[in-house]
Amino acid sequence: MPKLKTKKSVSKRMKITKTGKVLRRKPFGRHYKAHKSGKRRRTVRGVALVVGGLAKTMKQLIAPAGRR
Repeated sequence: MPKLKTKKSVSKRMKITKTGKVLRRKPFGRHYKAHKSGKRRRTVRGVALVVGGLAKTMKQLIAPAGRR
């Protein structure tokens, strides 16, 4: 059976921590920041945790048979 390939689009957007959590960037923080409030811009600045079944799916796409 051939090796399973990593989904590169997911691996560029997500990160698996050492403890196995999946991190992602928050949306709406790239441009058009002038009309957004400071509170909204600060909130968008950080990273967010992917939770539930979606995190499990992302782990399988990033590391099909490797570290999970």
